[in-house]
Amino acid sequence: MNAAPSDPLAREQAHLAASRAALRAMREDVESLDIRDVTTNWVNAQVLQGQIDERIKALADLSHTPLFFGRLDFLHAPGADQAEGAEVQKGSAATSAQGRGRETGGQFYIGRRHVHDADGDPMVIDWRAPVSQPFYRASKKDPQDVGLRRRFGYTGGDLTAYEDEHLTDATEAEQVSKLLQEEIERPRVGPMRDIVATIQPEQDEIVRGGLGGSVCVQGGPGTGKTAVGLHRVAYLLYAHRERLARTGTLVIGPNRSFLHYIEQVLPALGELEVRQATVADLVAHVEVRGTDEPDAAVVKGDARMAEVLRRALRSHVTMPQEAIVVVRGSRRWRVPVYEFEEIVRELLARDMRYGAAREALPQRLAHAVLVQMERSGEAPDDRVQDAVARNAAVKAAVKAVWPQVDPARLVLRLLGDAEFLAEHAEGLLSEAEQKAVLWAKAPRTPKSAKWSAADAVLIDEAADLVARTHSLGHVVLDEAQDLSPMQYRAVGRRCTTGSVTVLGDLAQGTTPWATPSWGEALAHLGKSDAVVEELTAGFRVPREVIAYASRLLPAIAPGLAEVSSVREAPGSLSVRHVDDLDAAALAACAESLRQEGSIGLIAADHRVPALAAALAAAGVTYLAPGEETTPDTRLTLVPASLAKGLEYDYVVLDEPAAVVAAEPDERTGLRRLYVALTRAVSGLTVLHSAPLPEVLRSAPLPEVLAGGDRP
Repeated sequence: MNAAPSDPLAREQAHLAASRAALRAMREDVESLDIRDVTTNWVNAQVLQGQIDERIKALADLSHTPLFFGRLDFLHAPGADQAEGAEVQKGSAATSAQGRGRETGGQFYIGRRHVHDADGDPMVIDWRAPVSQPFYRASKKDPQDVGLRRRFGYTGGDLTAYEDEHLTDATEAEQVSKLLQEEIERPRVGPMRDIVATIQPEQDEIVRGGLGGSVCVQGGPGTGKTAVGLHRVAYLLYAHRERLARTGTLVIGPNRSFLHYIEQVLPALGELEVRQATVADLVAHVEVRGTDEPDAAVVKGDARMAEVLRRALRSHVTMPQEAIVVVRGSRRWRVPVYEFEEIVRELLARDMRYGAAREALPQRLAHAVLVQMERSGEAPDDRVQDAVARNAAVKAAVKAVWPQVDPARLVLRLLGDAEFLAEHAEGLLSEAEQKAVLWAKAPRTPKSAKWSAADAVLIDEAADLVARTHSLGHVVLDEAQDLSPMQYRAVGRRCTTGSVTVLGDLAQGTTPWATPSWGEALAHLGKSDAVVEELTAGFRVPREVIAYASRLLPAIAPGLAEVSSVREAPGSLSVRHVDDLDAAALAACAESLRQEGSIGLIAADHRVPALAAALAAAGVTYLAPGEETTPDTRLTLVPASLAKGLEYDYVVLDEPAAVVAAEPDERTGLRRLYVALTRAVSGLTVLHSAPLPEVLRSAPLPEVLAGGDRP
């Protein structure tokens, strides 16, 4: 066996090489599996092969993604509960790479996935394992039996540096990790990446929360709430894989651009089975081809519509007018009207799903007939009851009293028939509200209707009133502040028997129906008992930029805590008054493109065509939100309406007053501006020819403004 390198960095590089070799061997072992003799039929073979293929994907070695990012040296061997899935490193490659620590508590390399050698001894421990937790939470005040925590720095996929924290050394002052800071500030090029190497203690507490409880995370820009939600899914899949494999997991984002931006995070952590969707995807019972006026959308999104729909649906049930006569052989059995009515009223009182009650009705009627048969001396069994339930007279009676209802047709009638709407909205919606949601001309069929996004949510509510929606094990709902009460209900019924992680920022609510409080939102979700956590430490947006944007908070979210950024970046904010916006935008983008990283040119939606034309005329290539940047194309032209949830190293913001004016009211406009101002990771340039909104002119600008720029 070769002697271990004497240089500490060389030893760590050797362990990385050995770990990559071990991961490759693990993958090859799976690829070499022969299932021909272990499956009894082709269906089992396909299922097993699919599982093998997924395992092979999960064992992929991503060359530019560090296999491990830290190391823990424990003073004592961890207990059995803590060390679950992670034995103390020993044997072959691990021993030769480490060369020490066997007489102490052992060394654990913390990474994105578990890797073991040919003998089954772990070489890298999954970051989600209990033994990994001190990597995120240990400190000098609470070392958690960790003597040394080592962080690794990478260039590409090569290990190039390390940094040690001696947690039990009282003479060494606690310092901010330079490698941690560099990783947080690393340029953003391409889709969102995981933060598994930089999770902070307050984030880790949320990530490792139990599956049974729901949590709501209020977090300002740059606090990492989206990353926390995604890493929580990865953790729950690790801790409760069998259960979630049965029930399913779902991540819900605000739009397709956002989902494309985050789609690589979970695969990078080895999780490939998590579905991602928008609320529109969930309620896609009909094709959405129309739009609503804001006042109509607000009413349709109001939770009162759920009761309107319930009343309208139940109105289809009518009381029987005649008895049922069932003929079997030479005998006739009669269910009188009063007994029939009692059965119908009892089912209505139980408040069952409409479809479930309709299915139960013939069985209840058949049971009434069987009681008569038994009284006459017969001994009918279940087969007789099923036969009676299928009797033509019973089926005809059920059809007349409890007819089938199509959810789309129900909503079509409700929005197209003023009398029908008035009957079922009485005491719930005012005449003005009813008039706002009524179609000027009702379409004849659901297929001919120009349904809006809010209509689709109503149809989904109606569909759930007819038949229960399938519930998942865990749902992550991001940018939740923008959902209407009816959209919350649509999400909530998909996790009635599971839990939910709600992520959002009340200050970034930009829809007319944006939620005023998390308590109200959680009530609509059906998760009033969820714990609300607040993240106030910012890691992405520079201190100067977030301080400037936070001037808007008193106007858009009074009482909400301001984000306190840990990153001070002098010169990161520049506010410039210009005469020619298009020319200034081109110049600012060219200036930013001389830096490393991604650039976002954000503008009011109606300004985007003019800026696109200016960029094209200047020969500057650019992307649309959601398209992946390349070394040659790092500039994205972003309509302000799509900026939420995205981030760029450098942002050029075009005409703040236009962003505000594009919204139906000033408060919503200022919230949209708050979103746009907080998308920058390294630098923000604000360009304006019109006066800035008053709240941004209410105090002197920070002294860190580049080049003495002033509005």
